[in-house]
Amino acid sequence: LAGALTNPDQFFAAHSDAQGSFYALMPHNLMAGVFGAVSVFVAFALLMGFLRFWPYMGEDLVDFFKPKPLGEATVDALTLKYLDGGGENEGCTFPTEQKSFSRKTFHHFTFYGFMLCFAATSVATFYHYVLNIPAPYPFWSVPVLLGTVGGIGLLIGPVGLLWIKHQRDPEFKVPEQTGMDAGFLVLLFMISLTGLGLLIWRESGAMGTWLAIHLGFVLALFLTMPYGKFVHAMYRLAALVRFHLEKRRPVPGIAPE
Repeated sequence: LAGALTNPDQFFAAHSDAQGSFYALMPHNLMAGVFGAVSVFVAFALLMGFLRFWPYMGEDLVDFFKPKPLGEATVDALTLKYLDGGGENEGCTFPTEQKSFSRKTFHHFTFYGFMLCFAATSVATFYHYVLNIPAPYPFWSVPVLLGTVGGIGLLIGPVGLLWIKHQRDPEFKVPEQTGMDAGFLVLLFMISLTGLGLLIWRESGAMGTWLAIHLGFVLALFLTMPYGKFVHAMYRLAALVRFHLEKRRPVPGIAPE
């Protein structure tokens, strides 16, 4: 698409940040429009999945938003409490029988790397639409620093998770799930790799190629979000909220709470 919108001389030319760099190849409104539309689709698909899942467990929707259960579940999710080893704080037996925090560590790199990149995009959106400061931004700006740190996390985390998946006992592998797991992690890694490459070469003649490949991976991630491994975060949080709701419910003949 990027190549079709411009001629080869422009696509492979060097564009300075002052010239708008990325937008010299693809207009901002087009870029924002495409990804904005896909984002709405993703949000709608995830919402529909949740609205079907929560009542299926026999829960009322209003209970999900009770402050204490939701707050406790959020803390559990953000700290990956249940990868500590069942209260022993020695890690989980994955990928081998030896307890280790490797799974928790690489999950943290992946999740917080993703969230920092999301924060970078949010700050850049604020800069563009509220402060009227269009991209590209200098390296020491908030969006670029957030994106760089997040990008490094998304290099370390996915590689680590792919490595421990490769090390696990074959008896625990589910072939039908391998493609979904690996595809999601590879997409995150490639988005980070091409994003950092784009940052480095954004004023060179290679910028057009880096931009096209980077946006292609980002679009692929967006389109597969509701159907791939990404959704486990939403369903895991919902399960944790239900767990904390159940802890507060009386059990007749056993406990008042």
